[in-house]
Amino acid sequence: MKHNKRLKSAIIEVVENQIDSNDPPETTQTLNRLISEGFSKNEAKELIGSVVAAEVFEILKNGEKFDKNRYVTALNNLPKIPG
Repeated sequence: MKHNKRLKSAIIEVVENQIDSNDPPETTQTLNRLISEGFSKNEAKELIGSVVAAEVFEILKNGEKFDKNRYVTALNNLPKIPG
């Protein structure tokens, strides 16, 4: 499957904004954990980005609000990709 570079860039920007603002703090914690497990910083951000994308998909698909508990659970399950 071809990647949409603009979409990927936007998702990584969300991840970086979460890290920079430390909101939610679990994003930064997950970044640090994944790096300590041997992933590069870019790989870790892409994994976190998969969680962002999955959460956005759930919001759009079901017309729901952001579910922080679901989001944090998915972060904690990385490197298993949500789906």
